[in-house]
Amino acid sequence: MKVEGGLFTVGAGFYFVVAGIYWYMSQEPIGTTVLSLTGALALMVGTYILFTGKRIGVRPEDRLDGEISEADANYGFYSPHSWWPLMVGTAIAVVFLGLVFAVWLLVLGVIFLLISIAGWLFEYQTGYFAE
Repeated sequence: MKVEGGLFTVGAGFYFVVAGIYWYMSQEPIGTTVLSLTGALALMVGTYILFTGKRIGVRPEDRLDGEISEADANYGFYSPHSWWPLMVGTAIAVVFLGLVFAVWLLVLGVIFLLISIAGWLFEYQTGYFAE
């Protein structure tokens, strides 16, 4: 996990340097604050990953001689054919557009979101892929 933590901490340093340059060039506080908070978030994630990496030890992915068979086989279940995550994402986009533009679009987006969440939830209960 040293590589992942290092990437995030190097990214945090990059964002802090860019925030300083941005402040020097523009004297604009909002963009500087956003860049600084982005750096703080990257530093927080990188620190967490490095701290967790010390607790769990070296993974097979971190060793040069690590084999695929040594890795944890249970990564969870992911449906390779599912279109429901796309529907949920589209519905969330419609909900946010409804928050910006019109209440009727918000209501339509919430209905679409509920239908798509139900479809994703019951994907393996009915239809072609029922178990």
